[in-house]
Amino acid sequence: MSTGSVEREHRVNHPFKSLKHPNFRYYWFGMCISLIGTWMQNIAQPWLAYGLTHSPFLLSLIGALQFTPILLFSLVAGVYVDRFPKKKILFFTQTASGLIALTLALLVWSHQIQYWHILVAATLLGFVNVLDMPTRQSFVIELVGKDDLMNAIAMNSMAFNVARVIGPSIAGIIMGYFGVGICFFINAISYMAVIIGLFFVKPILVQKEKKIRGSLIEEIKGGLAYIFKTPILVSTLLIILIIGIFIPNFSVLVPVYAKEALQQGEKTFGLLMACMGIGSFFGAMFIATLSKSGPNRMVVKVFPWIASALMAMVGLMNHFVTAGLFLALTGFVFVAFASSANSTMQLNASDEYRGRVMSVYTLVFAGSTPFGNMFAGLTTEFFGPKGGFIACGLSALILLAMVLVCANRFHSRDA
Repeated sequence: MSTGSVEREHRVNHPFKSLKHPNFRYYWFGMCISLIGTWMQNIAQPWLAYGLTHSPFLLSLIGALQFTPILLFSLVAGVYVDRFPKKKILFFTQTASGLIALTLALLVWSHQIQYWHILVAATLLGFVNVLDMPTRQSFVIELVGKDDLMNAIAMNSMAFNVARVIGPSIAGIIMGYFGVGICFFINAISYMAVIIGLFFVKPILVQKEKKIRGSLIEEIKGGLAYIFKTPILVSTLLIILIIGIFIPNFSVLVPVYAKEALQQGEKTFGLLMACMGIGSFFGAMFIATLSKSGPNRMVVKVFPWIASALMAMVGLMNHFVTAGLFLALTGFVFVAFASSANSTMQLNASDEYRGRVMSVYTLVFAGSTPFGNMFAGLTTEFFGPKGGFIACGLSALILLAMVLVCANRFHSRDA
């Protein structure tokens, strides 16, 4: 075999290699089922809320409240994620999420559902996600180890985006024929798949440097100090912040776009979200087959620009086919970036600080969502759904340009 062939073999991975780990298989297949239910609810909830209020701003308020707890409490959660067994935390969070979904299902089926019920449920789910999101992010290494971590992260993205295709497609049909209530009920049941999978998981023991624990505040400060003295973590977080605010606002923009710009109903909304899911799936597959040596720097640095431009271009589309195409492209680029950024954070964090690093990642990526949802909701309220897409994309491009200029000036001054 030639040297070039050997190098290519080392650079390209089998996209499903992390499934060789039994722990990851149990967890991943359970998560695949659960995520389909989650995406069914992600489609049903904004459609239900918009039907009750007919207000893009009130629709955006749901997303804002759901992610506000993450914004406020992620740093505290990171300390506890580092202190306690992650498997036990996930048992609690998945059970709580299922109960919230079941409550919404019962309210819809009893015809008692009101807008404020959705607000309360979204806020409670936000508090659950404060623990759930950094735990799931930092749990992966205990399922596969460091060698297959990047592939496992990409596989998680793949599962998320396969569900993003299947869930909205099923939800659109079900909502059109049977109403939104069954989507919440299916989601509630789907959490059992993860819970059952966790019973069979035996996490890999990750050795951490032994140290005397300080107070909660001291441990938060220690985690932040560790991040700020690691340049690659700081630069990656800054890009994640910009993209996290302006790009993943689809739950606010797409339902209004489907109803107001395209004059279509539930099925079109579900299909548009499925288009984005298809693109996202291939973005995750692309990352899963990349170099074993680590995340691709070009993806982390260049793809945010492409995602922002594509987001703005969706607002210029007047037809379902072209809108679906650009949403698919946006999904591809966004997920490829998000998976690479996640891998960059985890692979450059020590075992001792990984929970806190991923809690800051969650704070920046998901905690920025309230601002993004409110921005998308307000711009859509005043300028329509097309204006909302354009405003989000252009704002991200402007801020990325400002960061690039500041970084170049900083480096030139140091030189």
